[in-house]
Amino acid sequence: QVQLVESGGGLVPAGGSLRLSCAASGRTFSRDAMGWFRQAPGKEREFVAAISWSSVNTYYADSVKGRFTISRDNAKNTVYLQMNSLKPEDTAVYYCAAGVRGLGSKEYEPDYWGQGTQVTVSS
Repeated sequence: QVQLVESGGGLVPAGGSLRLSCAASGRTFSRDAMGWFRQAPGKEREFVAAISWSSVNTYYADSVKGRFTISRDNAKNTVYLQMNSLKPEDTAVYYCAAGVRGLGSKEYEPDYWGQGTQVTVSS
């Protein structure tokens, strides 16, 4: 059974930083793209970032470009999201995703989801 477990969320003041981690178990994703999505209260879930299996290609939503960095460690079956210069509008539940398809077409459709971790940025 595939499990994606996020960690690293929390409360941070505007301008601060957080690093999210997502550890996958149940199968290896070393040949699959992985990513992060988020859902703010009252809004639909949206794409944040994705990374190809080789880490050669990364993809970001315009709203986080230049502030967030996605990376992965295939040996640990883990993906990370470094979030800097956080803004109150970044407040959301952040979801890890694995087996993300449609990178080239920007459709970003995952096969697996984590349970989510709350990120709250205070103003």
